[in-house]
Amino acid sequence: MTLQSRDIPAHMAELTAAGEAFALATVVRTVDVTAAKAGAKAVIRADGTLTEGWIGGGCARGAVLKAAREALADGQPRLISVSPEDVLAAHGVTPGQTRDGIRFARSMCPSRGTMDIFIEPVIPRPMLLICGASPVAHALAALAPQFDFAVTACAPEAELAGFAGLPTLAGYDLTRLTQTPYIVVATQGKGDEAALRAALGTDAPYLAFVGSRRKMAALRARLTDAPQDRLDAVRAPAGLDLGAITPPEIALSIMAEMLQHRRRGQRHMP
Repeated sequence: MTLQSRDIPAHMAELTAAGEAFALATVVRTVDVTAAKAGAKAVIRADGTLTEGWIGGGCARGAVLKAAREALADGQPRLISVSPEDVLAAHGVTPGQTRDGIRFARSMCPSRGTMDIFIEPVIPRPMLLICGASPVAHALAALAPQFDFAVTACAPEAELAGFAGLPTLAGYDLTRLTQTPYIVVATQGKGDEAALRAALGTDAPYLAFVGSRRKMAALRARLTDAPQDRLDAVRAPAGLDLGAITPPEIALSIMAEMLQHRRRGQRHMP
């Protein structure tokens, strides 16, 4: 069932609150007869499902969904123009070609109209869950918002007072999370095993442990019931090798590693 465009802002708010990326497609121009008119909008989820709004029938839908998936993959907006083949030929372009920032696609609709659609990816701020209340944890909590991470601090309740102004989670029961976060375990000797065990039970795309290789090896020996692939994915010591020594330096090295992980798919990094 197609819902009216007045529901789109509420639906976008719901997806954003859930930390889910989506694309907003807006018809910005039409020529001749088209099913949708300028101003028509639709919300498209990462799997290519159109969940709210309407931008016309099958004439443009395939091209829009393809562009939406690509925009969500690299974080860049798209402008596509869906036109009959003779109109494309008159402009000297072929389906799939991009010129002056516009990608052209062929419309098979009998109405023979043209639609220009702007595709805007909406990618919520990634969540960073910092486990522990160590000096590195506090330094990272102060640094991460500057790089557009939404920070939540996770530690025993008595240790959360130092994270004033941040969302907090008392204890290490991570089943209460409503969004898949990046996780940094920065307990540094206070509850290392409990925090790391909880983190291993999540689908976190980035999981790091602040500690030496020797400490991580000792924890691995005790976490024999944890999934091997998750243990292998833990970055320990956390952060890029910058020669960091102080807590702010270590936090910077972790932030650099998280940014590298986050941007790899968006900037065609090796």
